[in-house]
Amino acid sequence: MRASQSKLTATQTTIQDLIQIKPQDFSLPSAQAIKDVVNGKYSNKIVPGIGLCICMWDLLSATEGLIGHGTGLVNVNIEFRMAVFRPFRGEIIYGRIKNSNQEGITIDLDFTSEVFIPYQNLFENSSFSNAENVWVWNSDGTELFLDKGEPVLFRVEQEEWIDQRPTIVQKDEEGNVIEERGTAWRVIVSCQASRKDVDFLTN
Repeated sequence: MRASQSKLTATQTTIQDLIQIKPQDFSLPSAQAIKDVVNGKYSNKIVPGIGLCICMWDLLSATEGLIGHGTGLVNVNIEFRMAVFRPFRGEIIYGRIKNSNQEGITIDLDFTSEVFIPYQNLFENSSFSNAENVWVWNSDGTELFLDKGEPVLFRVEQEEWIDQRPTIVQKDEEGNVIEERGTAWRVIVSCQASRKDVDFLTN
């Protein structure tokens, strides 16, 4: 697989890949079969150096399919554009608080929760309430609770890529995973406070 960032838009990435189409999909139009394979392989996946893939944007080119020996699968070399989430540093984004702990706040963007505000990047004069399990911002003597589900505006500071080495999945007696594998990528952000932000959070 070979990828390059598109110059057309910051939310698209051009990818070249070899895909395989199953015999049961031969009845579909070629473009639809290719789209289904691409979305199944990339959508909601984090690709190193690219970001979080959302969905296939469009197909740029495709070779004639070659049937693999003994498999019945059709191999096709394609080039396509993928819509991705990879915000730039300094970008201001809207989200909602998913959960909080003493380390900081995780933000939910509906399609991903790989956004984190470390406690150092919270509003000035913020403190963690162990009783409420939330962060509290003291703004000019007024306590504002940053509760779960509350809307927040945040500034992108950096992205963090985490090495994903092969791990042994541990399960309990009922077959449930004891510890899930951590994320490979997340966006580190900060809160930017202003009078307008205070009104936004309290209304």
